[in-house]
Amino acid sequence: MPTLRLALCQVNPAVGDLAGNADLIRSWTRRAADAGAHLVAFPEMVLTGYPVEDLVFRRSFVAASQAALRRLATDLAADGLGEVAVVVGYLDSDGPPQVSGDAEPGRGARNAAALLHGGTVATTYFKHHLPNYGVFDEDRYFVSGDTLSVARVGGVDVALTICEDLWQAGGPFAVARAAGVGLVVNINGSPYELNKDDVRLPLVRRRAAEAGATIAYVNMIGGQDELVFEGDSMIVTPDGALLTRAPQFVEHLVVQDVELPAASGPATTDGELPDGMRVTRVTVSEELPAPTGPAARGEVIEPVADEAEVWQALVLGLRDYVDKNRFPSVVLGLSGGIDSAVVAALAVDALGPQRVVGVSMPSQHSSEHSREDAADLAKRTGLDFRVEPIQPMVDTFLANMSLSGVTVENLQARVRGVILMALSNQEGPLVLTTGNKSELAVGYSTLYGDSVGGFNPIKDVWKTLVWRLAKWRNAEAARRGETPPIPENSIGKPPSAELSPGQLDSDTLPDYDVLDPILIGYVDGDLGRDGLVESGHDPAVVDKVLRMVDTAEYKRRQSAPGTKISMKAFGRDRRLPITNRWRERG
Repeated sequence: MPTLRLALCQVNPAVGDLAGNADLIRSWTRRAADAGAHLVAFPEMVLTGYPVEDLVFRRSFVAASQAALRRLATDLAADGLGEVAVVVGYLDSDGPPQVSGDAEPGRGARNAAALLHGGTVATTYFKHHLPNYGVFDEDRYFVSGDTLSVARVGGVDVALTICEDLWQAGGPFAVARAAGVGLVVNINGSPYELNKDDVRLPLVRRRAAEAGATIAYVNMIGGQDELVFEGDSMIVTPDGALLTRAPQFVEHLVVQDVELPAASGPATTDGELPDGMRVTRVTVSEELPAPTGPAARGEVIEPVADEAEVWQALVLGLRDYVDKNRFPSVVLGLSGGIDSAVVAALAVDALGPQRVVGVSMPSQHSSEHSREDAADLAKRTGLDFRVEPIQPMVDTFLANMSLSGVTVENLQARVRGVILMALSNQEGPLVLTTGNKSELAVGYSTLYGDSVGGFNPIKDVWKTLVWRLAKWRNAEAARRGETPPIPENSIGKPPSAELSPGQLDSDTLPDYDVLDPILIGYVDGDLGRDGLVESGHDPAVVDKVLRMVDTAEYKRRQSAPGTKISMKAFGRDRRLPITNRWRERG
């Protein structure tokens, strides 16, 4: 059996940076070639970045992607890498966009993979299964492919597939079995969700069995707006053996020697194929030199615990949002509470303390312990700490306007928002907002006040998980012999906005241990009132919570983007009308 040395390049591209992404591909291909790789695979749409969203409709961008692919093939050969087979994801098109008046049936933009070799594009493949759920709108953008591309590399027949092709039975993987391939390369832009890594390996094993072939699965890493990609690339044999698995949330080169069956017989496939697909074949090489040096064996990296996984996702999502959008630093309000403490710790881990500004903005209702906790966190993390008392500004408003009750509470939050935005305008940092998913769900925030910000690292983190993350991060610091970043007082004290005397969150909301399971069922699980009550929740509490969630849609629609970690984040995952009279009735 031939032995192919496979290289999976788990890299972090940037959307729209065609030249930068091409350079990334060239440099990682060089690394793979230096390791003796015969076949190198990069993630889905790595050349353009992913997802490109409505850039698909710009014909200039599509043309630029096509030209960049051809140029990349030439440049790889000029780099002395022409004999390496390189699989690259990119944006292609064989017709006008589907939204245009001159659209043609069965033609349009394509989510594509190309195999580059010898300075040319040896073959291309168009993604067959197009996801149209959650954050995905690929039916809006792309036309489905109907042909499985098979390239003979070193005497082994290799099929190309893309992401969602793996998540559905039939289609390309069933065709791969009919075509008798030895290896299926599956390139991915698969966004992170908590516990998705537990699903991925069994899924790859099912597809390997379905195809009767080894699967090389490569996924990108990095943050792109609300999405974050964790990598978790792997190679699995037809009998389900896991040969190698990459770490999560870091760029990584997987190099693995794999024995694969030699192609036999003529390079044709006849007969009825699943999903009405066809097979096209190209020969890249019938023989390759045997791998040199010791056998290449990648490690099998086990996934980490849930809290560590979420923390890494949030750190990476924040870092890439700041860096890819070229913000010099971030600024946030430090209240002394748990939410701002966790966001500050995330920001320091993501950017370093020198790029994080924390501002304490006490009012007359701010407790002494909250001020001390904010200062303590700043000391523990080393961030740039400032104090801007807001009471004189609030008093000026009150001297000129007749305000009372919750309006005065909101005024304090909005004065704080003005201060943070003023610092952003003056010095350039991105404002981070610190509201958790539980607060966003029920509208427990002040519009244009504590909701002010350009990015929210914990937007998709339930309050109960915020506490778990804080405890995990402190325990991790202690394990490393470092100073825990989050004051124990911030973790242990009852949560409060401190906008009125003695105020606690529990004055307005059910305890978070009661609230979060209801919200998870309603928001993430789409359970109605009856389903929630049948699950054991108090009907009166359910009615109160659902009323708060339903009337807060207009607030959520204006909230800052934040890293998605759950199956249903606020934003593209959950699209409800703001003007909506449907209510779950008791």
